[in-house]
Order: sequence, then structure tokens, then C-alpha cells
Amino acid sequence: MGNMGNMFISKFGIRTFIAIVHDFTAIAVAWLLAYLFRFNFEIPDSSWMTLTKVLPWAIPIQTSFFLWLGLYRGLWRYASIPDLKRIFVAAMLGYSVVSLILWPMGLLTAIPVAVIVMVPLLLLLIMGGSRLIYRAWKERRFNLGGYGTKLVLILGAGNTALSLVKELSGSRDWHVVGMLDDDPRKLGTRLHGVRVLGVINELPEWVQKLNVGHVIIAMPSVSHRVHRHALEMCSNIDVKTMTVPSYVDLISGKTTVSQIREIELDDLLGRDPVVLDDEGLHGLLTAKVILVTGAGGSIGAELCRQIVAFTPARIVFLELNELALYDIQEEFLARAPELQMSFVIGDIKDEARMTQLFAQFKPAVVFHAAAYKHVPLMEQENACQALLNNVMGTYVLSQAAIRFGVEKFVLVSTDKAVNPVSVMGATKRLAEMVCQALQQSGAERLTQPDHTIRPTCFVMVRFGNVLGSTGSVIPKFREQIARGGPITVTHPEMTRYFMSIPEATQLVLQAGLMGGVNGGGEIFVLDMGDPVKIVDLAKVMIRLSGLHEEDIRIIYTGLRPGEKLHEELLSSSENTLPTPHQKVRIARANQVDVQWLADLIERLRHVTVLTDQEVRDNLQQWVPEYSSKENALNSK
Repeated sequence: MGNMGNMFISKFGIRTFIAIVHDFTAIAVAWLLAYLFRFNFEIPDSSWMTLTKVLPWAIPIQTSFFLWLGLYRGLWRYASIPDLKRIFVAAMLGYSVVSLILWPMGLLTAIPVAVIVMVPLLLLLIMGGSRLIYRAWKERRFNLGGYGTKLVLILGAGNTALSLVKELSGSRDWHVVGMLDDDPRKLGTRLHGVRVLGVINELPEWVQKLNVGHVIIAMPSVSHRVHRHALEMCSNIDVKTMTVPSYVDLISGKTTVSQIREIELDDLLGRDPVVLDDEGLHGLLTAKVILVTGAGGSIGAELCRQIVAFTPARIVFLELNELALYDIQEEFLARAPELQMSFVIGDIKDEARMTQLFAQFKPAVVFHAAAYKHVPLMEQENACQALLNNVMGTYVLSQAAIRFGVEKFVLVSTDKAVNPVSVMGATKRLAEMVCQALQQSGAERLTQPDHTIRPTCFVMVRFGNVLGSTGSVIPKFREQIARGGPITVTHPEMTRYFMSIPEATQLVLQAGLMGGVNGGGEIFVLDMGDPVKIVDLAKVMIRLSGLHEEDIRIIYTGLRPGEKLHEELLSSSENTLPTPHQKVRIARANQVDVQWLADLIERLRHVTVLTDQEVRDNLQQWVPEYSSKENALNSK
């Protein structure tokens, strides 16, 4: 190759060197072909002589223009219209300079006119065509579904689907055979070379006709109802289904269209995205100290993740479980190293520790997510601990909040607090009542002439089960499927409300923001959508695992202590009022006597150990709607 070639390669790289050699050769080939075409492939000797005199001038001059106009800065794999324009300009400029040099030498007049016309056209064709052929080869445009290539149908023909088609065209693993879309204007058209075959409801027909094994849902901005309908169709025809990232992630730049993923449970059971009042939440959270209890749990941790986006002055992570606190510390030190954070271990029932923490950090907003929540576990052997932690712990934390001037105290409650039949549900309702009474006593203090400090605003938020939370059925079903079954379901008719953890926490933040508009003490109820049968949930998880119900058995074990057949979000004595947010309503719960709270706390302070039955007896006195003897099968 020679020293000069080695030096060029070391400076520009082997790919650039090959591209220059190709164009160098293309110039010679263009001139040769022009002469061959002009003389019907029988070039006279005189014309051969002229050609040999022209090429030593044409090749270096035109190659110099190619270098000068940056033809070798890009990659052939991504050759596009701008590259063709540069080739055209470089070819014409170089050819013009060559002609000007050849004219005074008398060589230009010796060249046939047809050759003069054909040379730039042939050069443009060779250089541009070779680049486009190379790109098509790299993108496998000629691959019609060879060995190892997955045939895929794309649902949707909008901008997201078109971006996906373009990105998949460069893949050796995928071949897009068509798109389906409900827009009648797009039917039968070709977009990026892929035809829109029909409407989305025709998916089963096209899957069978084209022998497609994969479907990608590329409709991130449609309503969840449409999205879920598409998912259900895919699950019924037994194809591998994937989806693009969510619309929010795409527009925020967190992910790209090409990052397709497999369908998850959230896609089937989730709902439309939550629209938050960002401006209002900045007023609530930005540049303030925020305390989150139970920060290592599913809801507490997600609350912290959402709060980080609003740049608080500090987040205080309060957790009793050492391992959970360590895990959350590792996550957030990597996630937001610039943020001021404190990771503290403490028991919410410990008055001295709570006083210390509030005096040290002076939080402006408290999100109280710490609680014992597992219904059967709290029903037997642990009822007294549920009472002390969920009720007395809430009171101790609330009193510290009041003493140190916390602006807003948000209690994370549960749908199990409505007409409770379990110890857990009753203790959470009792915690709500504690906050209601504290709000009322604060309002009474505000009426005193010497009271100038605005009392703490208490807000309670009720919602149902969240997908994938610790102790929920989702992780349990996953483990059972991994072991090969069976899946255990308590009752074939059991239903529960579900929402995703991010949606639940976003709505908790939204409710926390709205609390206090009506004086505080509101109980907000989140729109949980329609209840889901647990057995249907089990069947969906089996299908998502790539198995069939014949592979994994479902067995029924009967209701456990404290479980209801159906959960409620409102008791019969309550009604709701709308709020500015369509997914949040206010429950008009029964009011609580302030004196009742003093008597309750006095009795709880002297509790050491109570039997499970003694706890139930006391709860029936304190929570009028609680009934441990109710037949869960008949509960509505």
C-alpha cells in the first residue's frame, strides 16, 4: 500500500480511505463508461489517447473537491438526501474546474459533446447509487424474513410508529410486514416503505394471513381503554406482544422509541396518565424540608422519587427497617447526589425520637406512609401491634408535627378503612379519626384571641391495592408461577381495586396539595377505576409469563381472617364532593368529638399487651362501623 497510504489510514481511518479510493475509481469509471457509451463500446485509438491525458487531471481535481466539501465526514450507512446534494455540488464544481483546465490545453475540444454531458451524470449515479445500495444492505431492506428474522406487525401508524419503522429497518432481527391503524386516510398507503394493511380490529386476520409471531403496540398517546383493548386482542391470539415506552417518557427524553419492551401488568391494569398541578406542587414542595415516614416501603419510596422532581430543600427518609433504609439510601445517593438528604432510623411510637427529629430538621410537610398493612398478619397474633403502630404511632407523629409548626400532614390511608372487618382496616380508620380530631382541635385553637400560629393542616388519602407493592398478590403470584404453580386464590369472586404505585403516589401528592382548601381534615378518595377479579389477574399473569392455564393450575383456598370479598372506598354514611382534579374526590366522613380523642389516647398510653380479641372488642367501641363478626362473603 505504501507509506503514503499507511499515513492516510492512520490519520483518517480505514473507512474514509476506502470511501476515497471508491470515489477515485468512480471518476475513472464515469469517464470510461461515457466513452464506451458514445462509441458503442468500440473506442477509437485517438479517443483512448485523449482519455489517458484527461484522467490525470480529472481524478485529483475532483477528489480534492470531494474532500473540501466534506463528503467523508458522515457514514455511508446513514447516507441521505443532504449527502446526495453534496455529491452533486462537488461533482459539478470539480467537473467545471477540470473543463476550465482542459480548455487552454486543447483537450476539451477533443472530447465528444456526448461524453461531456454524460460524465457528471454517470459520476453522480455511481457515487450516489453505491452509497444508497450500501445503506439499503446495512438496513436489510432486501431481507424479506430470512433465517432468524422476526416478522412483526405494528399497531398504529402515527409519528411514533413511523419512527419505530425507521429504526427497525436497520435491524437484522426484525422485519416489519405491515401496520394497522384506525385512521381511514392512512389505509392502503405506504409509510417509510411499509403498507398500512387495515384497522386494528383486523389484527387476528392479518396475524394468521402473514404468519406473524410478534406485535408491537406503538400508540403511546391513545387512551388506556384503546391500549388495553389492543393488549387483550394480542393475548387472545397468542402472539408475542411488546410496546413502546410511555408518552410521558418519550416527550421527556427519558427513553427512545427503539427501546421497545415486553408487556407488563401495569399495561393491562393501569389507567390513563395522571395530570398533575406542577405549579401548585412546586409551591408545596420546592425549597422545603419534606419528611416521609415508611420511606423504605413501596409507597414511601415512590413518594420520595416523585418529590425529588420538585427540588425540596431536604428529604428526610424515616424508616424503622434497617435494610430497607440502606436500600433506599443506595438508590437515592445515586439518583440525586446533589440533593440534601437525611436517612434516619426511628419508631413513630417513640415520642423522644420524633421530638428530636422534628426539632433537628423542622419539616414543612409530612407524608405519613408508615403502617402495618398486611390484613391476615395483623388479624392474628399481631393485633395489638397494629393498634399501637397504626393509631398511637400516628398520634405521636401528629403531635410532633403540631408542636413544630408543620404546614401539612398527609396520612396515607386505605380502602380497607371503609366499613372495616379487619383489625388493619379498623386501625387505619381510627388513625383517620385521630387526624380529624386533631384538625378540629386546631381549628378551635385558631379561634382564640391569643392564637397567631396557623395550625397544621391534616389530609387523609384513601386508595386500594397498588400493583407490585410489598406483600401484595403480584409478587406472590410471580413466585408461584416461577415454581410451576399452583396459583392460590382465596375465592373465585374476590375483587380488588388496583392502581400502579407511581399513579397512587402522584395522586397522594395532588390530594396533599388540595388539602386545606375546606379548612383541613378532608379525606380524599382516589378514583380507582373498576374493581378487578383476582382470578382474572392470575390468568393475565400466567399469559404474560408465556404459559397457558393448562400449564399453571389455579386453586381456591377460601377467605382468610379479616378479608372481604369486595372492598369499598366509601362507607354507607359518607358521600363525596368533586375536586378540581377528576381522579380525586372528597369524602364527607363522620365528624369526631375532640374529647373522644383525649380519652382514646389516655387508654392507649396504658396499653402494654392486649389479646387479639381484646383489641377487637376495643375497636368495636372506638370505630362504630367496624364489625369483626361480619360475614366477609356477604360484604359489599
